[in-house]
Amino acid sequence: MRGPASATPLRRRGEALESAIFEAVVRQLTTDGYARLTMEGVAAAAQTGKAALYRRWSSKEALVQDALRASLPQSGPAPDTGSLRGDLLEVVARLRTAMVSEVGAAVRAIMSELDHQRAHVFLAIVLERVVEPTTALVGEVLARGAARGEVRPGSVTPLVTDVVPALMLYRIKMCGGDAERIDPAAIVDEVLLPVVRP
Repeated sequence: MRGPASATPLRRRGEALESAIFEAVVRQLTTDGYARLTMEGVAAAAQTGKAALYRRWSSKEALVQDALRASLPQSGPAPDTGSLRGDLLEVVARLRTAMVSEVGAAVRAIMSELDHQRAHVFLAIVLERVVEPTTALVGEVLARGAARGEVRPGSVTPLVTDVVPALMLYRIKMCGGDAERIDPAAIVDEVLLPVVRP
């Protein structure tokens, strides 16, 4: 009886194969970390041949970059609950959901293992896919609140819109990666609203 390592590779192509590969990358980052992740290990976990990976990616770094780009969730349109507080809670909750997801755990594994110089290419992807869209959503929500008179004129600045992702990333780092301990209501009620309300 053959074990998992010797199982015959599945005949998948295109998006189905790519999706299986990216899932294997994220899973192995979460369980084993970046240093122990190998092209061979990913191929085995995705039940494909090594050649399928090397045809697409020249290195582990390139593979991980593409896996992060594909796996990090889209931020979606700005919420419109009818109230400033409700909209801000939704934005913060979305970011928290991304952080507690499996790909969020994979990102935290990379950041905890690599120094800033080696991690900068991965950080750039997180900024592009998660941080910048979140600050844009916060800005849009606050601008809408200002139009309704719920936000003090002049209080919507780049520093204020940066508060949500910066605070959440800091809290995760200080809490040892436990994003479950982040309370969206506390961030909105104790930090954001006191800064921007009339």
